[in-house]
Amino acid sequence: MSNESPGWERFFGFESPYENQADAIEAAIETVEAEGYLAMEGPCGTGKTMAALTAAAYLLQETDRFENVVVATPVKQQRQQFIEDLRTINHGLDDPLSGVGLVGKADLCPYGREDSFPADTSVQSRCEELRETTADLVRAEDSDDRRAHTGESAAAEPVDLDREAGPEPAAVIEGVDDEAEQWWDTELARELADTARQDLRAGDGDPLETAGATAPYGTAQPAAPADFTDSESTPLYCPFEADWYARDTGSPVGFEQGTDHVLSTREFLPAAVEAGTCPHRVMSVLLEDADVVVGNYNHLFDSQTRHLTESILDERTLVIVDEAHRLEERVRDLLSDTVGRVTLKQAQQDVGTLLERAHQHADNKELIESKLADHDVPYEAVERAHQFYGEAIDWLDERVEAALRERFDGYGTGFINEVLPDEQVELELRDPKSDERDAFTEWAEDRAGYDGGFFRTLGTVGSAVEDVLSQMGVNRDCVCTATGVLFNRWWHRDHTEFFREITLEPSESEYREPDYPWQNAYNASLVMYNCIPSEQVREILGEFGGGILMSATLEPIPIFEAVSGLESLSTRTATGDEGAKRRVDRRSYDLQFPESNRESWVVDVMPFTARNRGPPTPDNHNETRERYAYVAREIARSHGNILLAYPNYAEAEWAAGRLQESVDKPVVLDRSSSHEETQRLKSAFFGDEHSVLVTSTRGTLTEGVDYAGEKLHTCAVFGVPLVNIGSPRVQAVRHAYGDRFGADNAFTYALTIPAVRQVRQAIGRVLRGPDECGVRLLVGERYLPDRPRSVAPFLAAQEQREFSRLTPEFLGSQFADFWSTTRR
Repeated sequence: MSNESPGWERFFGFESPYENQADAIEAAIETVEAEGYLAMEGPCGTGKTMAALTAAAYLLQETDRFENVVVATPVKQQRQQFIEDLRTINHGLDDPLSGVGLVGKADLCPYGREDSFPADTSVQSRCEELRETTADLVRAEDSDDRRAHTGESAAAEPVDLDREAGPEPAAVIEGVDDEAEQWWDTELARELADTARQDLRAGDGDPLETAGATAPYGTAQPAAPADFTDSESTPLYCPFEADWYARDTGSPVGFEQGTDHVLSTREFLPAAVEAGTCPHRVMSVLLEDADVVVGNYNHLFDSQTRHLTESILDERTLVIVDEAHRLEERVRDLLSDTVGRVTLKQAQQDVGTLLERAHQHADNKELIESKLADHDVPYEAVERAHQFYGEAIDWLDERVEAALRERFDGYGTGFINEVLPDEQVELELRDPKSDERDAFTEWAEDRAGYDGGFFRTLGTVGSAVEDVLSQMGVNRDCVCTATGVLFNRWWHRDHTEFFREITLEPSESEYREPDYPWQNAYNASLVMYNCIPSEQVREILGEFGGGILMSATLEPIPIFEAVSGLESLSTRTATGDEGAKRRVDRRSYDLQFPESNRESWVVDVMPFTARNRGPPTPDNHNETRERYAYVAREIARSHGNILLAYPNYAEAEWAAGRLQESVDKPVVLDRSSSHEETQRLKSAFFGDEHSVLVTSTRGTLTEGVDYAGEKLHTCAVFGVPLVNIGSPRVQAVRHAYGDRFGADNAFTYALTIPAVRQVRQAIGRVLRGPDECGVRLLVGERYLPDRPRSVAPFLAAQEQREFSRLTPEFLGSQFADFWSTTRR
């Protein structure tokens, strides 16, 4: 790399970079400008966020290579950090970068935020219903007929949408494409929004208040005026949505209203509410014009969410993937496919609705056949699809019934709530350790006569059915196209990479007369679980112009590159064109905080495995448990706030019970619980009194939480937190990794290394600044380099050097020596 400055300094938000930060910036610029990807490990104190944004800002403004930057991070706190760092960069720029932070619809919908929707519906579904109704009410094709009916002039005076709606916006961002055909009537939309405003001014209800802002509408969704619909009923609509159409799908909120030209929910949500426009629509308009968009993994990798960002993602997009050590885990779930029994039933009803119309009259059938022919779909194909969905539902019901009777004693007694577990149940459809076909595919082909040719047509049949129903004026939210596409994937996707199973999710809904008892307890789904997402990730990353994948715990980076798809991206493209392979570089930096401020020990005790320790019951006092109880007690008695992380929540509960009897400090137990309860636990732990927090290493308190200052003094991880290797999904993942990377590497790549990264994340909570002092402990001999099944090689090189062996008997004295020195 050249010693000459590349000119990025004016984009750097502070006076001077940390050690290694300048190298990270320059490496990112060099790699990404060459359309490559940089894999970067940098612990706390490296300044990864500022480094990545500085490189991105330089590439945006000083080259013609990129048009925008999209940041994806699964941690809410990190999304805020990117926003704050971008504001810091902008503060020193004459031409600031416009930025927006993305959140989900549930966090933005004013009615949903204030629980104004019925209790038995989700914000997502209710919002979509209101959007569809509002769109129907403002369609331009109906406006002339309505005006003729009411005697209105087509040139009615426009309504001032912003009156009583808060301060004048600093800028209006246009949202409509000049070349796109406008199907809505702006005047109808204005009238709908103004009707809701007038109702509130007339004293009809209280104003809706949310996010510290007051909307110009009431707390309840208004009903459409009678002259907007031909039916006797007056449907409810969303005035926020109507206002958006009235503005020709533009935004009343501009980037100038954000702090240093960057808009987060804190700014655009209340501004949109006061203006009377849908905040989610405002966000969707803003992101189209933003230089930097900060979102989560869903906005890059989830087909259900990506429609929001699809228009801004292309070869001129620079992507920054934060917390990239979680990429496999998170993307594996996002790239898996699920079709629930309810969806199967709805798809059957979609197709059945068209068949019912055909049966009503001979002329109807002839017309429908003609319209289906426009899609090259015969009427008989629709009949067969309807039959398939019905038979698939019957097969699913019977399969679940038989499996539950076999697995759970007493299932047939009628007391299912006492017999069935209140958690997800997996029912595998093939041996997860093999490549054989799944049971559903075998049934479809061998017994029911549905072959690959049939499965290929299901999506086309569904699309034709939806189009014909729409032409016939049937207002139905269809799913038969998407369901058909999924079944095409089910048939053709590889059986090693995608594991087929049935999942049962606990349900609170009750069937009045269920066909099978389990339907009162579970929702059943057919699932294609993505065991090894590297190829899908490679394809997605290959769509962009380049980027940075970074984390505090990527090591071993060569293995990360292999399992994340970066390695194959560097050797071939989706078409196999060797000439178009992408550059992939790597950087790994050490922790830069003073080594004298920390102690790092491996406590030498026997491995904390399920076989060694036995069940976590109060009466289990075997040698392993007693030894680990002693170690936990010695650590908990040391100075300050102590975080103890165990392989799972059951072990954490056992440890907390033992500690409550033996230490004077308060012991706080973290369970798998709601976000609100987790926040309460953190507040209790961060209080004035020193305490002990006991949790799972795989939980939410060991990663993405900033224990800065005096919040945490010691963290100890007990054992290696492997996931449940008895799970069918885990076994299928292990088998897939063996198929891709070799049987000898399967367990290491799929299970051991992700577990060690979780461990490294946990001990990384201790030191969050250069002046902090703390102790990091790894408890168990598997962390020592010379022991059987050692995981020491998967720690970073610096950690391998720093962690020294310590026997339990010396814990007390070593803690005393360290804290007596650092607290002088």
